[in-house]
Amino acid sequence: TDHGDEQWVRLVEDFRPRLTERIKVEQVLDHLQFIESDLKEEIRQKARTEGEPRAANVLISAVIRKPHSPGWFRAFVDALVSADCESAADYLQDNIPEPEVEADNDCCVRLIQILCPSLVGMKTDEVCVPCYSEGLLTEEDLEIVKTETAQRGSRNGARELLRRIVRHRPGWFSTFLNILRETDHNDLYRLMGGSSDIDKQSESLPDGAHTYHYMYLSASPESTQLSSSLEPSVFFCLSEPLPCITDGADPIAEAGGPDKANIVLRDYQEDVARPALEGKNIIICLPTGSGKTRVAVYITKQHLDSRRAEGRSGKVVVLVNKVPLVEQHYSAEFLPYLKQNYKVERVSGDSQLKISFTEIVKKNDVVICTAQILENYLERDNKGEDEGVKLSDLTLIVIDECHHTQKGGVYNHIMMRYLKQKHSNIRLKKQQKEPVPLPQILGLTASPGVGGATKMEKAEEHILRICANLDASKIMTRSLGEYKKEPMKTTMLVEDRKEDPFGDVIKKIMNAIHDHAQLTPTCDLGSQNYEQWVVQLEAKAAKEEDQNVRVCTAHLRQYNEGLNLSNTIRMCDAFSFLNQYYEEEMKKKTLPDQEHTIQITDTERFLFSLFKELQKLAENPEYENDSLSKLRTKILQEFSSRKEARGIIFTKTRRSAIALSQWIQENPKFADIGVKASYVIGGGDQSVVKPMTSAEQRDVLNKFRTGKVNLLIATTVAEEGLDIAACNFVIRYGLVTNEIAMIQAKGRGRAEDSSYTLVEVKNTGVAEKESVNEYRQKMMDKAIDKIRAMNQVNYDKRITDFQIQAIMEEKVRMTKKRQKDVKTVNPADVKFSCRSCSTHVCTGEDVEIIENMHRVNVTSQFGKLFNRTENTSLVERLLDYETNGFIACKKCGQRWGSMMLYRGIECPCLHVKNFVVTLNGKPISKCTKWSELPVKFPDFDYAEHASYMAQCSDDEETE
Repeated sequence: TDHGDEQWVRLVEDFRPRLTERIKVEQVLDHLQFIESDLKEEIRQKARTEGEPRAANVLISAVIRKPHSPGWFRAFVDALVSADCESAADYLQDNIPEPEVEADNDCCVRLIQILCPSLVGMKTDEVCVPCYSEGLLTEEDLEIVKTETAQRGSRNGARELLRRIVRHRPGWFSTFLNILRETDHNDLYRLMGGSSDIDKQSESLPDGAHTYHYMYLSASPESTQLSSSLEPSVFFCLSEPLPCITDGADPIAEAGGPDKANIVLRDYQEDVARPALEGKNIIICLPTGSGKTRVAVYITKQHLDSRRAEGRSGKVVVLVNKVPLVEQHYSAEFLPYLKQNYKVERVSGDSQLKISFTEIVKKNDVVICTAQILENYLERDNKGEDEGVKLSDLTLIVIDECHHTQKGGVYNHIMMRYLKQKHSNIRLKKQQKEPVPLPQILGLTASPGVGGATKMEKAEEHILRICANLDASKIMTRSLGEYKKEPMKTTMLVEDRKEDPFGDVIKKIMNAIHDHAQLTPTCDLGSQNYEQWVVQLEAKAAKEEDQNVRVCTAHLRQYNEGLNLSNTIRMCDAFSFLNQYYEEEMKKKTLPDQEHTIQITDTERFLFSLFKELQKLAENPEYENDSLSKLRTKILQEFSSRKEARGIIFTKTRRSAIALSQWIQENPKFADIGVKASYVIGGGDQSVVKPMTSAEQRDVLNKFRTGKVNLLIATTVAEEGLDIAACNFVIRYGLVTNEIAMIQAKGRGRAEDSSYTLVEVKNTGVAEKESVNEYRQKMMDKAIDKIRAMNQVNYDKRITDFQIQAIMEEKVRMTKKRQKDVKTVNPADVKFSCRSCSTHVCTGEDVEIIENMHRVNVTSQFGKLFNRTENTSLVERLLDYETNGFIACKKCGQRWGSMMLYRGIECPCLHVKNFVVTLNGKPISKCTKWSELPVKFPDFDYAEHASYMAQCSDDEETE
């Protein structure tokens, strides 16, 4: 009843302070079913960025929020018990500890906080197992502590252990004290109040007997000040990463708050940071996993501190090239170290804050964002349309993965603005005018690459161009010395299958299609060259309106990919991919209401009949490709020979990543040795495979970080930038791109005794490509050394030359763009035909444009030409419009675009790639984007169309 609910709410509110101290947020959320998944993810994120007490507070508010689900209170208590938070559940089940017991327990917790800087020196591996045996840690707690220790060292593992044991019911302190004594941590045992006669075996004292040490500390002025700083929550210190001090420091004086205030750099990190600390623009080139981002945080802090000391404000923007990196850099690096003294915020394409980016920059000291957002607001300011951002507003720009600062990239667009202003400033100084202030630039990369160079001279030029684009006075790199972890490398070659019935049938089908369409391929089936040949043939057939050849090439393309997949994954998975394609094709030819018959040509009937032959074969798969056998052997070897194996498999396509993950999960041999696999793929929508959202990517990577997943199958999205937990083996499965990707992938093997394995896949040539990349890596290292050894005057001259050349090239590019932007073609001269059946669809006169982006045709004549299919999963929903269905040709079923609801008006939205476009009767050979058409379409007149619809509605009501 409502009355009962109010009583439970009051009870929870009364004990909220105690509950927030004792709740394990992640575990409790796993057992709470009445909280929405989006809110759960938000709470988990808060726990990672702001600590568990604050996240627990939000969780409690979500639990007691109205309207209440039936049985919500009992479900909450059960969740606390199931998550091993009995000490929290006690307060809600009338099992409250006596006041003096509670007070003693609070003293014990405070003592742990005060002595934390010394306690983190324990041998965590030796202490955590007895803590588990004695019930101070659950099995999941133990796994998390071990993972933290393996990845980030014993001191961080100790912090995690302490955070968890203090949440137990009173009685934990004496147990923990005895464990310290039994594991020969005699100094820590005595420090915490244990008997000085450690050899004397005595029974455990009650918790209260050990609190005198805390009482003694509390009498000192230092500890009184410290104790007051721990309010309001005695758990506050343990909710965040606990402070770490240098050996020999006073544990009481050095105990800190929840922030990571001090950044300690290794020798090689200090060396590469030095010029930036002097205010110079530099590139830091260090291997993946060597702490480049930590160096950037240190430089950022020193930059802001020095400007503040001079009475000037600082403004730092950290640029990344992937959305997940925004949250990663914010949560794991910049926020923990800077939040004590500076305001830090993050903005990405996934964030609503991007709407007010200008205000975000004004109100914060450090902003982490995707580069495109900054570029958009720099352009706004340039055009003067809206309030934007100026480069002069910023004092430091940090560019992550800065090797992307090349032609066409968004990093380069930003830096081109910088270079133009820099050279304008030179003229202003000559005219004795005030130059426009520019920010300091800091670039970070694991590898600048060689840009495809085959000679040392070209490799040097490539790297110097990147230095010029970033206006870097130096490129800083250094050997990691004792910290270097070079994985052991092996290459596994494969043999052709003795029998390949699946591949043989696919080739037989492809040859039958060749004969039917009278095609003569000039390269091997399944090769990259064949793929290119088919794509070119399809474009030619569409242009010439040869529909038989066009539809045949579409099917050949799918079979070619199926052939490649059968060399990479299981036969049944490769068939599943082809089957999905054919089901989609069949759907295009059928309508739910059956009121209209869609044309099926003789060629299409022939193609559908061929597929049935493959279907029969796939029902009895017997032969596996050798690559998959080698991969199985390698995974079994890694997990059998290591105490705690953790690895990444890189593969080429999203389909193969998903299929390999499924193969591992379904194979009992892998489960028997503890393999827990999952996949992570990209978030772009350029593939037909559904992309992963940022939240889904974060979830998988967090599971990998905590050990819930120990084998990650990933596409190239995981090669660069993303903070993936230390692995002890990396496998590149039939995937080799360039030397940059190779260095990035190798760098994922950060643990001791790590291995790097290349598994060959038929028709990929990965072994040869890897050898080329190794040669290029050596060339790159030599080129960097030569550049670093250059005389500074010569270096500066070459940089200036490249910058002037880049500015001139940019001017030429902009001139051409302006000329191209002048749309001189009459829309009436442009005609659109269905790409599949060549049916005339409309002319450019019928097309209007919404928000300078969406091309729509709302004419009644066009409405008679297409069928509409609903899309159950909403594609996109924004402020003024949503897309929730597809439109397809009534005659042949070819998809033309999507149905968009714009401010209440249904607007068929055209995708130009689905049409053959002719200009003055001549087909345009390549037209996959609207920007490639030299036509200016009129803006959509919303008022006119809304008025017309209202009139039609009135007429219908009158009738």
